[in-house]
Amino acid sequence: MPYSSKLSRRVLKDLYSVIEERKEKRPEGSYTTYLFNSGLDKILKKVGEECTETIVAAKNPDSKRLVSETGDLLYHLLVLLVERGVTLEEINRELKERRTAKK
Repeated sequence: MPYSSKLSRRVLKDLYSVIEERKEKRPEGSYTTYLFNSGLDKILKKVGEECTETIVAAKNPDSKRLVSETGDLLYHLLVLLVERGVTLEEINRELKERRTAKK
């Protein structure tokens, strides 16, 4: 399947929506619920851990681990964004402004 930026955006939006729902409903047994119940410091700790694991994976020749760790990092970043009330649209706007400013 060829790369589709629309598909990628849809996946991130869908995951963001699921994370928002988990924050609101806090279903028992959900790892996302655990993170929200544990608070901002726990979420930040996980983002840091996943960032480090992504860096280590990037130094190895096998890209499968890098893909896996990047997925973990993106998930935890989305949890952080939801916790802080930052939307994907805000991030998208920031990136578009940067792209426009560099032209």
